[in-house]
Amino acid sequence: MEENKEILLTQEGYDKLEKELEELKTIKRAEIAERIKTALGFGDLSENSEYDEAKTAQAANEDKIMELEAKLRFAKIIDESEIDTKTVQIGNTVEVLDMEFNEKVEYSIVGSTEVNVLENKISNESPIGKALLGGKKNQIVTVVAPGGETKFKILSIKK
Repeated sequence: MEENKEILLTQEGYDKLEKELEELKTIKRAEIAERIKTALGFGDLSENSEYDEAKTAQAANEDKIMELEAKLRFAKIIDESEIDTKTVQIGNTVEVLDMEFNEKVEYSIVGSTEVNVLENKISNESPIGKALLGGKKNQIVTVVAPGGETKFKILSIKK
């Protein structure tokens, strides 16, 4: 993660990161400690794969904890009251018409840590997110992506 890079989050996204961090610090740490304790009971550590796996899991868990703490430290929560529906910005849900396929698609523009493709939550840093940011209703935007250019017409902007 880039040093001191501001991370934009909705309140929901911030709360989700805090909950995940708390779970890693309490439940996950306790589970791993128990695995290490059990593995130590097997004796010789030089040939103890359970111990090695538990120590690897412990290191991965601690790395994830540090990553989440850094994200939360540099988080900037998007003020819902500042979000308007005149132009597309982070926190908006945008209905667009994919002009190539004549399909309506709805995207929620979120910070990079809240991306969820299955829920159509796209990053403000993604090609579609970047193209939509600042767009207005009825505007046609061009998305330049690795697969080529796509045109979207902005149909509506909601909070």
